[in-house]
Amino acid sequence: MMKLFLIVGAMLALFDLNAQENKAHNPVIFADVPDMSMMRVGDTYYMSSTTMHMSPGVPIMRSKDLVNWEIVSYAYDTLANVDAMNLDHGKSNYGKGSWASSIRFHNGTYYVSTFAQTTGKTYIYSTKNIEKGPWTRVTFQPAFHDHSLFFDDDGKVYMVWGNGKLRITELKEDVSGVKPGGSDQVLIENASAPAGNNIGLGAEGSQLLKVKGKYYLFNITWPRGGMRTVVVHRADKITGPYEGKIALQDLGVAQGGLIDMPNGDWYSYLFRDYGAVGRIPYLVPVKWEDGWPVLGTNGKVPETLDLPASKGLIPGIVASDEFTRKKGAPLLPLVWQWNHNPDSGHWSLTQRKGFLRITTSRVDTSFYLVKNMLTQRTIGPVCSGAVALDVAGMKDGDVAGLCLLQHKFGLVGVKASANGKAIVMIDSQSGKTEEIQSFPLTQRLLYLKAECDFRNKVDTARFYYSLDGKMWLPIGTTLKMEYSLAHFMGYRFGLFNYSTKDAGGYADFDYFHISDKISN
Repeated sequence: MMKLFLIVGAMLALFDLNAQENKAHNPVIFADVPDMSMMRVGDTYYMSSTTMHMSPGVPIMRSKDLVNWEIVSYAYDTLANVDAMNLDHGKSNYGKGSWASSIRFHNGTYYVSTFAQTTGKTYIYSTKNIEKGPWTRVTFQPAFHDHSLFFDDDGKVYMVWGNGKLRITELKEDVSGVKPGGSDQVLIENASAPAGNNIGLGAEGSQLLKVKGKYYLFNITWPRGGMRTVVVHRADKITGPYEGKIALQDLGVAQGGLIDMPNGDWYSYLFRDYGAVGRIPYLVPVKWEDGWPVLGTNGKVPETLDLPASKGLIPGIVASDEFTRKKGAPLLPLVWQWNHNPDSGHWSLTQRKGFLRITTSRVDTSFYLVKNMLTQRTIGPVCSGAVALDVAGMKDGDVAGLCLLQHKFGLVGVKASANGKAIVMIDSQSGKTEEIQSFPLTQRLLYLKAECDFRNKVDTARFYYSLDGKMWLPIGTTLKMEYSLAHFMGYRFGLFNYSTKDAGGYADFDYFHISDKISN
């Protein structure tokens, strides 16, 4: 009998394990997708996020199940043509650019709004086709901080915005600017109050929605010595009065809103600061009690969800690229973004078919100011990125290769000089850019790889090179990756070529391969 019990127990355990594998797990996206705003149109979900100084900007993602997402569009190609966005005259826009967005669908039109301290403006992009565009842009001042765009049932349009003290401002019906004489008032004097008096980060990240005639406003706040906290306010009228309460205080998972499914289920979409990989999205189930959304499972963020399992982030959020293009295909898949505005005259996929060619256009003295750096997100819990690089076109003083981009960056690449070429590993862990290791390179084709370990916030990376694409050898030291507010973004793989002496040299990248595995 005991043997039968053991067999049955083992079978039940295996069944439970299989059931867990067929469910979604938190985080639903183990990659830097912060400040999400989400909506459902029919059976399709759309989400916008923050990518700040990257170009193109404000990625639009699509899903059928809230778990498996793919990038389908961007709200803009270029936020602004200014020195800081162009990396000109020693200026950069790290940590700035466009911040938290709001995505909406109203009367057959899709809207994505955002704001930028860079320009001091609010931006509203609209289109009839969210996946193919084209997008129409309107801008106006001021820059409404962390706003929520809201179309009410009576035809009025509002933005709720601010930090700590939240305001509501009425817009023109065509959303072209602030409505003269429209509502413009303090909505909630101290939206952080439900979380106590000792507040570090005042309530922000507003997301306003209307459910069964009531208005619900989601915000994040952060008590000193505590954790990121979800606060929800509700009211019978959009202008208030509002009553608020803590909706979730677990693992620091906060900032987002609510989304409903066609079957009537509700979830809250939120994100969590998770070290060097960035700010990663979570979903928590929601039940309604006494007219309030109750987040989580017994107040906690569950590890598993009653949603389909993830199929992985490759190729929906990140992807490999052979740099071969069929006629009529987009030059760059949507997984790619440039670090700041690109210089379109100095990169090409046609000058040498099957290769990305980056040509230097000037002399650079800082790695942070390098133009035409092509980037993709890193992903967790582990990942690797590899390139094949042809260095024959590099000139004396050129440096080209593969980097992990953040304020404390690391790279493996090739440095050209009058004496020949050398494989180098460079990093800035010490606070200054240092060449850690270098040795001669005598062939034109080289393979480079970076591996990232984000498990339990270990946040380490190693760099490798190969002369044949098969046997990989480590180079330099372990990079201790560190999320810095100076860049305000998770680490990214970057492909680059810059000059320290004379412009005009070029580097040819044959491919970029990304994997969710590392060597150990």
